[in-house]
Amino acid sequence: MQIVNPKRVSHRYTQSLAGTPDEVFPLLCPVREVEWVPGWRPVEVRSASGIAELDCVFKTPAGPVGDATWMVTQYDPVAKRIQFVKLTPATTACRLDITVTPDGEGSKAEVTYSHTSLGPLGDAFIDEQFTAEHYLVFMKEWEDCMNAFLLASRAPRAA
Repeated sequence: MQIVNPKRVSHRYTQSLAGTPDEVFPLLCPVREVEWVPGWRPVEVRSASGIAELDCVFKTPAGPVGDATWMVTQYDPVAKRIQFVKLTPATTACRLDITVTPDGEGSKAEVTYSHTSLGPLGDAFIDEQFTAEHYLVFMKEWEDCMNAFLLASRAPRAA
């Protein structure tokens, strides 16, 4: 048996969102993200309900290493908490935790990604790509996309 001291990093960001927790939480779903995340296209989703649920499993493209496999490991629509675990072959094991809370007329979403390297590819990912600076840009882009979707869904429709 080999025991390895892991290379691991976590970053947290709190998004300010233009929707209530009841509007935001359902969008944190591999199927619903297609509506608001440019380029989001899961390869396959395994879900009894057709949307996010506990033990929902889905795959996304992960470049030359093959597809990443995700699993919803916590799902609490009442508390507005969801957790995903993502395994990217030979790269990283990732835990994604999101909690949505009320904030005035909108909400806050606390988003934490924690990556553990699975070897040299993961080490390079953590050192070169999953930096605090990259995470901030990623979170702001995500925040902007969700807010644009939420605001557009409230806009009056032309007759």
